[in-house]
Amino acid sequence: MALAFVIDAAKCNGCYNCQIACKDEHVGNDWRPYAAPQPEVGQFWLRVEEQVMGTIPKVRIHYLPRLCNHCGRAACLEACPEKAIERREDSLVLISPEKCTGCGACRDACPYGVIYMNAELGIAQKCTGCAHLLDHGRTMPRCVEACPTEAIQFGEEADLADEIDGAEVWQPETGLHPRVFYRNVPGTFIAGTLYDPEKKLIVEGARCLLSSGGKNWEAVTDSFGDFWFRDLRHGVYELLIHAEGFAPKRIAPIRNKNSVNLGDIPLERA
Repeated sequence: MALAFVIDAAKCNGCYNCQIACKDEHVGNDWRPYAAPQPEVGQFWLRVEEQVMGTIPKVRIHYLPRLCNHCGRAACLEACPEKAIERREDSLVLISPEKCTGCGACRDACPYGVIYMNAELGIAQKCTGCAHLLDHGRTMPRCVEACPTEAIQFGEEADLADEIDGAEVWQPETGLHPRVFYRNVPGTFIAGTLYDPEKKLIVEGARCLLSSGGKNWEAVTDSFGDFWFRDLRHGVYELLIHAEGFAPKRIAPIRNKNSVNLGDIPLERA
C-alpha cells in the first residue's frame, strides 16, 4: 500500500483552510510517538504558497499547498545519522520525536524546505500525513477534510491513478519520487495590449505570432486590444505582430521567467 496526495491547483481558491486545520491539529497537541506539538509560529507543516505571475494590470494568481512529499526515495531518511526517520508500510515518512537529536541533517537534505527545526524541543518536525488519525479510525488527514473545494485528495496511489495520470510533482529533477501530485498548475504567460498612438485607440483583431525553440503560438487581440499566450515554459521568445494598416512589429528577445506583461505596445501606421 502506498498513500499519496493529489492537489488540483484549478480548485484551490487560497482559503487557507488546510493550513489552519494543520495548525489546529498539531499546535499544542502531543501526538507522540507520531509527533510532538508543533510550535505556534515558525512552522507550517502544510503551507499555502501564493504564486503571483505578471504585473498589473495583467496578473494571474494561483495557490499551491506545500507539504512533505513523503518521497519514495526520501533524502531526509537517507541523511539521518540516528535512524530517527522511517517510512511506514503505507509510505508515510515520519520523524520520531523520541529518537531525533536535532542535528538538522534531514532539514539540510530536503530540497523542498518542508522540514523545520523546533529549537525549544531540539528536534526536527514536519507533516506526518496525520498518521495518528489514520491509525485510529480516521480516513483522511485534517487538511483534506478541511478543504471546501475538494482541491486536496488523499488515498492509495492505485485508487488515485486517474487523477495522478498527467499530474506533475514538485521539483521532479530531484529524482526522489514524491507522493504529492499536482494537477492543473498554470504555466507562465506572455501578454500585452496593442494600440494606435495617433488615434489613441486600441487595435483589435491583430495577429500575434510567438515563437521559441522551433515552436509557434498564435493569438488575436480581443476587443480590449489584449493578447495572451498562456501555459508557456520558461525560456526566450520572439513576438511578431501583424495588424491591417500597420507596419509589422517584432519584439525580441522576451525572457520569460515568471510571466511577462509587455504592457501597452504602440503600432506605427503602414
